[in-house]
Amino acid sequence: MKEVAVGIIMKNGFVLACQRKQNAKYGLKWEFPGGKLEPGETPEHALKRELLEELAIDVSIDAEFHRQEWIYTEGTDNPQRDGSFRVFYFLIRTFSGEPENKAFEQIAWKHPHELLTMDILEGNREAVERLVKYAEEQQTA
Repeated sequence: MKEVAVGIIMKNGFVLACQRKQNAKYGLKWEFPGGKLEPGETPEHALKRELLEELAIDVSIDAEFHRQEWIYTEGTDNPQRDGSFRVFYFLIRTFSGEPENKAFEQIAWKHPHELLTMDILEGNREAVERLVKYAEEQQTA
């Protein structure tokens, strides 16, 4: 099972959505930025490294927001081995620098509820739904 750390980057009520490159696996799907853990790396360290590489930002990670396991069956000989992921989602409210697109087709700041109508990577849908509920709770608190 591959392990992936993902950042839900929030700013002024918006969240940063990233669109995969057209020629990538699941091309043009929207997702949260992040990437695979390297051997011996914690999810937090992997996320800080990936966001620096992909967006040129240095982040302070708030807390783990969600964790899930997901299996992508398309294009794999053995989905349990090749398409199986454990994904750690972290909230990020503090970062230095302005996100600079270094790895995606495009990046965009969106209201959390807008993510529900976008072509989101299937494995991110559960986290998006939780994020929308979380954002609604924060507005009424």
